[in-house]
Amino acid sequence: MGLPGSGKTSLFRALTRGTVKTDDFGEAHVGVVQVPDSRVDYFVDQYNPKKTTYASIEFIDGAAKIAQEDSRTRFGSDFFADVRQVDALVHVVQGYATEGSDAPSPIADAQTLADELLLADLQLVENRVERIEKQLHGVKKGATTPATIEMALLERLRELLERGESLKQMQFTPDEEKSIRGYDFLTLKPMILVLNVSEDDIGAQTESMQAFHKYCAESELLCFDISVGVEMEVAELSDEEEAEFLSSMGIAEPARNVLIQACYKALGLISFITAGEPEVRAWTLKQGSKAIDAAGTIHSDLARGFIRMEVANFIQVREAGGWEAAKQKGVVSLQGKDYSMTDGDVVYIRFKV
Repeated sequence: MGLPGSGKTSLFRALTRGTVKTDDFGEAHVGVVQVPDSRVDYFVDQYNPKKTTYASIEFIDGAAKIAQEDSRTRFGSDFFADVRQVDALVHVVQGYATEGSDAPSPIADAQTLADELLLADLQLVENRVERIEKQLHGVKKGATTPATIEMALLERLRELLERGESLKQMQFTPDEEKSIRGYDFLTLKPMILVLNVSEDDIGAQTESMQAFHKYCAESELLCFDISVGVEMEVAELSDEEEAEFLSSMGIAEPARNVLIQACYKALGLISFITAGEPEVRAWTLKQGSKAIDAAGTIHSDLARGFIRMEVANFIQVREAGGWEAAKQKGVVSLQGKDYSMTDGDVVYIRFKV
């Protein structure tokens, strides 16, 4: 998401490598993007598999429901309804002046949308409070009911939002987390800020960029400087042309790859890997998942017949010289169904039919 002229749709085109039509500004655009993973590439080089599968996430370029009128930003009534449906937010902020435009105000733009997210959450809380108040009519004073418990929580939420603080600042009990899940509060969603900089500012640290980074740090927000125009051009090149172009500019990898990986982590996701000649594949799990969850992700039969998991982290496998070498060196361990999975685990599952 982003204010008009921020470059959000251009960034979406770069992330999806132009595979999704973006000329209809009245509709949201949806694209599924592979998560770049050098660990998968390592095993592809080793096994030359028949099939390679990377993890993937879905990006949505929000419909144009924000307008600039009389120097004021106006949000469509259904803008936040759409935003509530996603799991994390990427806010694109214009960081350089274009022909005929005023000097950019990235901090002010970032704060404008942050304030709107906060106000949208406050409105949601107030609407819910009105409904609960009707339920409390006739309830004996001092009595504890589901409605009184919810009202007490809502009052805490409202107090925080009225102070201009996001709901990330509040500590919730497990029961409270469960009760608010259905609200889809915007200020609870992970957010990443992208400062859209000019090509000349790639790798630079201008005064404006430094001020924006300070704002993000104080707001505890992850921030990336990306020249969206350059990324869009690079994304339209072939793999060979892209590698040559990046090398000429002294860039190790496209900024879009770094952003995609950051979004994956922001969603609370990790990858584990299975590798062999038939297929090398990265599988997606929520952080904190167990071995039995990983088995079920591959196939329900593996979870039902789970015996043991052979596992070693990718770093160990690479240092040993490959999976077979890792087994010979005693790096691979046998784990039960309660083993806690970590990002980059390479696994083989023993199971009974």
